Amino acid sequence: MPKLSVVIITFNEEKNIARCIQSVQQIADEIVVLDSFSKDKTKEICLSLGVNFFEHAFDGHIQQKNRAITYAKNNHVLSLDADEALDETLIKSILAVKDNFSCDGYYMNRLTNYCGNWVHHCNWYPDKKLRLWDSTKGHWTGTNPHDKYELFEGDKKAGHLKGDILHYSINTIADHYKQVDYFTTIASKAYFEKGKKAPIYKLLVNPIAKFIDHYILHLGFLDGKTGFLVSKISAYATYLKYKKLRILYK
Repeated sequence: MPKLSVVIITFNEEKNIARCIQSVQQIADEIVVLDSFSKDKTKEICLSLGVNFFEHAFDGHIQQKNRAITYAKNNHVLSLDADEALDETLIKSILAVKDNFSCDGYYMNRLTNYCGNWVHHCNWYPDKKLRLWDSTKGHWTGTNPHDKYELFEGDKKAGHLKGDILHYSINTIADHYKQVDYFTTIASKAYFEKGKKAPIYKLLVNPIAKFIDHYILHLGFLDGKTGFLVSKISAYATYLKYKKLRILYK
């Protein structure tokens, strides 16, 4: 049976990291944590749970996740964020494929918890992610902070596993706004470096389009008040990203 490394990057994740690590202990032959010099008890918790712990300064989500893979002893890797965990169905699915990795990579759905409620719509679910793969056949790419793993071009085969990654992303509405501020700063800088523009109409049209997409087209209204909040703040994030981009050009 091929061995599996679980790889996690962290920074100040004392509230989440134990849940993440404990959810993968059943399926992992090795757990690797690459930390960005956390100021809280993240390191202490990780070491108490017996993981292989490393530290490196953070220079971008994509860069850090690609770096983390290099610490893994095994080619087959499951990558998780510290605020994620596996549900029981997904644990069983991964145990099953460990007997026979017939694909180069495996997608799985991610279900997000928003202030205690699971979001089943708003274009937040199924939120399909490629998170289990042969690390010799792909790499992390995308535009920070929106990283994604891609298999190299060629004759690559990808499967899909039953079960969900449980994403404990946002505990309070205030947390959501803080997250929006953080990620829009990164995204606007990435857009600026790529030469993308921010004409004034994008500050008006794109946020409205985002709200309609999440709340109506992707049935966010079925998630009740949670769906409305998610859609509204997502629209605000779109506005803020382009506003910050305009400031960078000025």
